[in-house]
Amino acid sequence: MTSSSQVRPHFPDGFGVVSGQPDLWCTYAAIRSLAWVDRLHSADQPQIRRYIQSRYNRDGGYAWSKGMPSDAWATFYCTETLNDLGGMEPVAEATEAWLDSLSDGRAYGMCAGQGADVWATHYAVRTLVNVCHREVKEPTALLDWLSGLQCENGGLSWSPEFARRDKADVRACFYGVMAWKALSQQGAWVPTWDMERLVKWLQLQQLDCAGFRFSEAADSPCLWATYRATATLAALGAGPLGASDCVDWIYSLRGPGGAFVRWEGYDCEDVWAVFCAVGSLKALNQDVRALGDDVSRFIQHLYVDTGGYTYREKSAAADVLTTAATVLAGHLEPEAAESAVRWIEGCQMPNEAGVMYMPGRGAEVRCTAWALATGAFRAAPERRREILAWLARIQNPDGGFGFWEGRGSDMVSTASAVSIAQMLGDAQGIDLGQLERFVRRCSVSEQPSMFSNFPAATPSFRASIQALKCLQFLGHGEVIALQGLLARHKVKQGGFANVGNRIPDLLSTYEAIAAMNAFGLEVEGPHLTYFLDKVATAAGYAWSPMFREGEDALSGCLGSLLRHHMDGRLNSLPHLYLS
Repeated sequence: MTSSSQVRPHFPDGFGVVSGQPDLWCTYAAIRSLAWVDRLHSADQPQIRRYIQSRYNRDGGYAWSKGMPSDAWATFYCTETLNDLGGMEPVAEATEAWLDSLSDGRAYGMCAGQGADVWATHYAVRTLVNVCHREVKEPTALLDWLSGLQCENGGLSWSPEFARRDKADVRACFYGVMAWKALSQQGAWVPTWDMERLVKWLQLQQLDCAGFRFSEAADSPCLWATYRATATLAALGAGPLGASDCVDWIYSLRGPGGAFVRWEGYDCEDVWAVFCAVGSLKALNQDVRALGDDVSRFIQHLYVDTGGYTYREKSAAADVLTTAATVLAGHLEPEAAESAVRWIEGCQMPNEAGVMYMPGRGAEVRCTAWALATGAFRAAPERRREILAWLARIQNPDGGFGFWEGRGSDMVSTASAVSIAQMLGDAQGIDLGQLERFVRRCSVSEQPSMFSNFPAATPSFRASIQALKCLQFLGHGEVIALQGLLARHKVKQGGFANVGNRIPDLLSTYEAIAAMNAFGLEVEGPHLTYFLDKVATAAGYAWSPMFREGEDALSGCLGSLLRHHMDGRLNSLPHLYLS
């Protein structure tokens, strides 16, 4: 059974729902592309700096969305963007201290206490060395960890544990090599990789068309894989076996708007394809400045007035979470809802059978769960099987799941993976014993029935709910533990709190009621109704009664589902997770 998608590259049919918000990854890709083609002057630099700086947290890190916890992924994109725009210096010292907290003594996790992976290690080391101009505290230990990434086939994998499975990927090669190159700036550090075999494996991922694939498990070449492969080969002092053909292939993916598409036959130019095309051409020693006018003109259409960019023209930049939330909330007429679900199904694209947050990006576990909750793929058994095979393939060696392939495990993603298995009615290929071990490792022994998002994190109500629901799926329905947990986090005035029992929020309340449904517990109607009335707004529902201005499609969805449940229109809530 293949874990890649057999669908052809094509922008989704139907109509998705546009959030109107900028995206951090899109913003980084836009600014870096403009810098490469010498067109940074075309960007609204002060406004973009303000947008990025709004993601800064007091711990010194940055979050992918304002108000969320810091992580290495967001911190890399924010600091690199600020560095390009000349706005990084004032906070570099605080960011250094936060980055140090991500290390387990060898490599780095996305968040403090999370398991190390090559994504996070790359982001942390490059930010520390290239942006903050500081040094890695334990270079010998990091070098040893990086050395363990090489697979038997010669390529690099997501972690030493993944490498023992012989699962190499050109993205992992890029992150490992670039982390080493950053580390080498503070000394003559060289990992014990067989460089000749590493180069050969990378070169073998170039297909007859001259583009690169992620690995032998991928169906189609794409610009993302091509950029990671060509940039890695260049860093190793090598290149593709067919460099000039590769250049021609990249230019063949140029669209009518002067930008690029990710796959041959794909029909939507986007910011990631531009970023990968320009990066690949630079790695192949091509002068990219001639692309400047077209790239700049295209990127201007992606700008959101509040600062930052999205992936395509903003009026059409729909995403899966916003679209799924709108469908689930029941705000669409039947024909429009059917069109939206068809659009969501179109976000399953080549090479990764999960559903992407945005078309042309990368498949994510959480988004796949939201997609299935709308009824997507209900009449497509083959594509459902592909999703299950993909899910089994990306399960981490520790038994849990990360946001996407190769990322360290967390409870939100692991619970989302369980939700996917429940909706598919099958868990074939998933190691359930290892999954249970990961969940139990997140248990906090000092506090009864409390779990954290990953083993060394602070416990929370939502992580505990997610863990207990995972254990129930595995045959361990700990209803007494759930009852005790609910009692400790129930807010007297209505709703449930993620920490303590004083400040309720919509997401924690939704997860509490969904867990009650799953365990067959009775919901206290007046208590929930009082809370819903407190967060109800003219446009939908707010995330918190303390900040009624904070609302969006996702909060509107969860509030509407809770209201439908209270009104008797919905027997049980779908298993949906966000954080």
